[in-house]
Amino acid sequence: MGNTIVWKPAGTAKYAAQLIMRILREAGLPDGVINLVYGDGAEIAEIALADHRLAGVHFTGSTQVFNSVIRKVGSNVDHYRSYPRLIGETGGKNFILAHGSADVAALGTAIIRGGYEYQGQKCSAASRVFVPASLWPALKTILCDEISTIRVGDVSDFSNFMGAVIDQKAWRKHMRVFEEAKASSAKILRGGEGDQKDGYFIAPTLIETDDLEAPLLREEFFGPIVTTYVFRDSDFENILERIDQSGACLTGAIFSTDRRIIDQASSGLRFAAGNFYINDKPTGAIVGQQPFGGARMSGTNDKAGSIWNLIRWTSPRSIKEAFVPPRDYRYPYLSSSVDD
Repeated sequence: MGNTIVWKPAGTAKYAAQLIMRILREAGLPDGVINLVYGDGAEIAEIALADHRLAGVHFTGSTQVFNSVIRKVGSNVDHYRSYPRLIGETGGKNFILAHGSADVAALGTAIIRGGYEYQGQKCSAASRVFVPASLWPALKTILCDEISTIRVGDVSDFSNFMGAVIDQKAWRKHMRVFEEAKASSAKILRGGEGDQKDGYFIAPTLIETDDLEAPLLREEFFGPIVTTYVFRDSDFENILERIDQSGACLTGAIFSTDRRIIDQASSGLRFAAGNFYINDKPTGAIVGQQPFGGARMSGTNDKAGSIWNLIRWTSPRSIKEAFVPPRDYRYPYLSSSVDD
């Protein structure tokens, strides 16, 4: 489409990026269209964002870094030859909300798959679950029993459901979460442990908290940590409102067999999740079928994998050609008034 790109991958994704570039070049991509660069992110951003030719930024990462990109572009706005377009996908604190009518077995499966697949290292991973008290005893038993069966190890062994987290930095972050949880009123029901002897492994962890303001329900950990909050069944509408008030709005799910409740949640959480799921885990969007992205503090919701994202990178031009151009500035009504 005429656009050229400077691609700066995360340091932990550099090998995958290099492989993708090799595949694209073998497929016929001309040199100079996509320019893969490595190095310190802040240093590269300083150079790229200061260039007067900058046309836009397509960012995936933390909210804090995207905020710094926006500030940097804003401070340079008088320097650019056109206004840069900014697209950001910054993750979220994704939720599963259950109603008393939910299928408990399906709910349990969604929590485990949504929270622990890929070690929870998805921006869409389920990390907070709101459960009515009437369902909690049965759901708690299902989750604790099933989590105990999850195998963690080398991903080349397909009998393992989970592998290691991405690096030591992530491992240490998750271990700090466990320490803080143990020091609070929260209860670690399963997991809460890590091992870095043969890799940076974190056990699939289930935590229960009774504090709606706890960091466990507000901060993104990007790991296999799921926190549950149990509410009175009569407080369903209040919990729905609290979820809607949260800043991260990437993915979310409602579990209920009552269509009226599903409709209520779909409406009440209209702006709480860019990708909303009904009786399914809030992960695994299919490219081409479920355009992906969220708003508020989860990004600009430009829907990767869709026409909406694609057209953000076009610059339309309207052309009009007159085949019989007028030769007198006077419109017919002007001539008529003069004659009268």
